[in-house]
Amino acid sequence: MSPDVDLTLPKPGLHPLRDRLLALDSRLFEFAAERNWPAAEPVLPRLSRAANHGVLWFAAAAALAAARTPRSRRAAARGLASLSVASLTINTIGKRSIRRPRPVLDPVPVARQLKRQPITTSFPSGHAASAAAFATGVALESPAWGAAVGPIAFSVAMSRVYTGVHFPSDVLAGAALGAVAGFAVRGLVPTRVQSVSPARPRTDVPELPDGEGLVMVANTSSGTADRVRALSDGLPLAEIVECEPADIHAELEKAAARATVLGVCGGDGTVNTAAEIALRHGLPLAVLPGGTLNHFAYDLGVEDARTLTRAIQGGEGVRVDVGRFDAGETKGIFLNTCSLGVYPELVRERERWSGRIGGWPAGVLGALRVLRTDQHPLQAEFGGRTHPLWLLFVGNGTYHRMGLTPGRRLDLADGRLDVRVVHGGRRPALRLLAAAAAGPLTRSPAHAAVQVTRLRLDGVTPGTLLAFDGEVTEVAGQVTLEKLPHALRVYRPLP
Repeated sequence: MSPDVDLTLPKPGLHPLRDRLLALDSRLFEFAAERNWPAAEPVLPRLSRAANHGVLWFAAAAALAAARTPRSRRAAARGLASLSVASLTINTIGKRSIRRPRPVLDPVPVARQLKRQPITTSFPSGHAASAAAFATGVALESPAWGAAVGPIAFSVAMSRVYTGVHFPSDVLAGAALGAVAGFAVRGLVPTRVQSVSPARPRTDVPELPDGEGLVMVANTSSGTADRVRALSDGLPLAEIVECEPADIHAELEKAAARATVLGVCGGDGTVNTAAEIALRHGLPLAVLPGGTLNHFAYDLGVEDARTLTRAIQGGEGVRVDVGRFDAGETKGIFLNTCSLGVYPELVRERERWSGRIGGWPAGVLGALRVLRTDQHPLQAEFGGRTHPLWLLFVGNGTYHRMGLTPGRRLDLADGRLDVRVVHGGRRPALRLLAAAAAGPLTRSPAHAAVQVTRLRLDGVTPGTLLAFDGEVTEVAGQVTLEKLPHALRVYRPLP
């Protein structure tokens, strides 16, 4: 062993076990330095430099986001969140707790050495921690993308020993801390797989190995071309009907008359129309998300053409609950939510502006416009008393907060309506924000939550707006909301 390397070790005899481990670490470092790795020389030093300050991983996250699938975008976000936690931990605690000097570079060939040597302490490796954290975060959200990122992360970690800036134990400790950071982020923000509704109750739906009997109606205004094309590749005998929003209802009616399975590709409003027709014709429904908001499909566990194709080919399906509202001449169903009060106004404002500035900015602008106007609370009678309400929210199934993420459903067949109320008052903005911040199960003088199977409102003012699955209609008088348990058969991939 080189005497120079021995200088990095503590005085022998004080901690025999630690001394032996550090000596082994130094021998492994020298062994790696003395080996000839021709294939690694043009790659590993460059990877090591590219990973400085996380640049490589930010570029990888951008590439994942560019894939334009919900799972890849979530994987990118989770990878960066995990990397941030790991970097913060390493730089604030890790590097300052064990001030281990860097290895002496004498055994390392000059061609491998970095032009700029790091000046921080050696233990643990920040590059290894960032690489492992990013790869772990991505893999927890998307195993397929994790398999693609994993070899790159492994190479970055190994490059730190190859270039002589870390001992092997530095890299192992850093990688372990990075993996822990990835799992810690998952504990705070569960992955989509953790929060997908249970696959029950299972039901019989037709197996269509090549798609024959499926008629898929796609809303062209939702940008569905790529997804429909991917579905056609997997189900070549499926019939695809692409149409404008104004023709959706008519085309779905015609499709239901000749289909074994009714399919729909679009946003929540389009899916709502298809579900009502599928219920009336007694057909199973195949939902391919294709709009700005796809809450029902995502809560169901269907994110793309690949997962839906697998479910259709294998005849995998479940029954889900359907919500129904009845206001006399105005009736309808909802798969996600139904609400009265200021939210329908927000939906109307969002639809008014979304075509010009996009969905998310339109939602923010709509909220600001609604809360700044001179609003009056909704007056409705339930339980024998008249109540002023800023908001009445009814969910088809119980919505939960998952860690720090927004609320979503864990069960689409729980037989419950999730009712949230924000009581009337002088300042709707403050009450709505307080209700949102406090969480779904909080009760207070300003807001409350309860789960029921049926709800009846009396004395609703004529012209009151009711929003359901992103659509808006007017109601008056008596409004009844109820559950249709296990009413709709839908395709979804089973575990």
